[in-house]
Amino acid sequence: MGIFSSIKDAILGDKDDRKATVPTTKISPAPAPSPAPSLSKTAASTSTKPVSQVDVAQRLDSRPNADELNWRTSIVDLMKLIGVDPSYSNRKELAQEMGRNDYEGSAEDNVWLHKVTMQRLAQNGGKVPSEYLD
Repeated sequence: MGIFSSIKDAILGDKDDRKATVPTTKISPAPAPSPAPSLSKTAASTSTKPVSQVDVAQRLDSRPNADELNWRTSIVDLMKLIGVDPSYSNRKELAQEMGRNDYEGSAEDNVWLHKVTMQRLAQNGGKVPSEYLD
């Protein structure tokens, strides 16, 4: 399990918690026979259960010590808040998971890493503040 998976599971819940958002397929019954010959077949339709997005900001703000950490802009504080080791090696591994192999731990690198992490949370069912999505 990668660093992002640890972050995602800590904020959004584990895979079992997210199963409700998986599309399900239901088979429609065949139409009733009509007096005239019919070419209709049994139709399969896809329906999706309502997606319940996790409000990331609300979930993080409700954690103990959230008011003492700057998790909204700091990847280090975000990781601390959810109990993931924010060491340089873990942040470098996270950056590599996000597709960046030249992570050096600079302020610019950390701002990028925080924003991309929030965007990836949004792609995985999280509702994140709009400033992270542009």
